[in-house]
Amino acid sequence: MDQGAAAREILPEATSPQTAAPPAGDPLLPVTLGELQELQASFAKDRDWDQFHSPRNLLLALVGEVGELSELFQWRGEVPRGLPGWTPPEREHLGEELADVLLYLVRLADVCGVDLGRAALRKLEKNAQKYPVDACRGSSQKYTAYQEAEAEGSKS
Repeated sequence: MDQGAAAREILPEATSPQTAAPPAGDPLLPVTLGELQELQASFAKDRDWDQFHSPRNLLLALVGEVGELSELFQWRGEVPRGLPGWTPPEREHLGEELADVLLYLVRLADVCGVDLGRAALRKLEKNAQKYPVDACRGSSQKYTAYQEAEAEGSKS
């Protein structure tokens, strides 16, 4: 079965006339936050779940999914990048839990009227100012430590 057919089998409503269609071409190719937002909104609308998707309820569901994601790492000690030693089913489960977190986050942002992509870009800009490369390279200190060091330097 090709990947597109597999995705249509998993998400048949994504290709139904009353629901937003998945991205053009292979639905397993990269997708934008806007496309995920549309798919999530249609998914909820088709099931009459908008009535349950208050910001509070979505946040609590998101926290629950973060908890499930955390359980995958619980008791493993420090896990190196690339997850050596994780089995293919463990990696697949990780992907599913990460997807759950992302989907609830995207839905929460939509219901709250937040453009998540733009908010993330603004936050990256703020972080770049709070953590200047020259001051913080290789350091895990909080940004306040760099501000204090800068203030000390300007006093001398």
